[in-house]
Amino acid sequence: MQRKIITTADGSKTIHIEEWNEHYHSIHGAIQEANHVFIKHGLLFFVEQNPFQKDLSILEIGFGTGLNAFLTLLEAEKLNNCIDYVGIEAYPVKPDEIAALNYVEQLSVEAKAHQFELMHQSTWETKHQIGPLFLLTKQQKFFGDIKQKNTFNLIYFDAFGARVQPELWTEDIFKIMFEALKPKGILVTYSAKGSVRRAMLAVGFSVTKLPGPPGKREMLRAMKH
Repeated sequence: MQRKIITTADGSKTIHIEEWNEHYHSIHGAIQEANHVFIKHGLLFFVEQNPFQKDLSILEIGFGTGLNAFLTLLEAEKLNNCIDYVGIEAYPVKPDEIAALNYVEQLSVEAKAHQFELMHQSTWETKHQIGPLFLLTKQQKFFGDIKQKNTFNLIYFDAFGARVQPELWTEDIFKIMFEALKPKGILVTYSAKGSVRRAMLAVGFSVTKLPGPPGKREMLRAMKH
């Protein structure tokens, strides 16, 4: 499948899959979208709701370029929270594609460049200490093969859109997500499709519509009670 690096509206780069006309991040701004959806309405919301919890476990559905993981690592240091992060990816991004991304420069965090590189150089299926407060385990598998139960505080659901991969946005998948979360766990996603919201509700989530990132009217946050 043909993939090429493109620059999004905020100057940060992403990967475009030409065959699907699908992007790994919003063309309106890769970093802006990730910060809005996953950091602001995911991580920071959870920390605000649970101020005394210092150890968090996060599952990312679609590790991709590592942008969400890298932003989370940076935030963990600001918050002084220890994060155990699991990134699921069926089709890992190639090293030459990673080398062409400009997140370190765009975020002006050159001192953390080695940590971004370590995220991608670290072996799969093994837990690695990437930063003083950040543990990473990358797992190469399909989302339907996730077996963890009551394990995660937070899920970043960043799969490719329902237009190109509708099978990733079904009740079956969201049931796996629901079971993987601990009670009071939260799932955030950039999608706000009615069918996605209904699938989340059907498996037991309570769902909130929130303002979306630039270029998108709404997004969804789901909670397991």
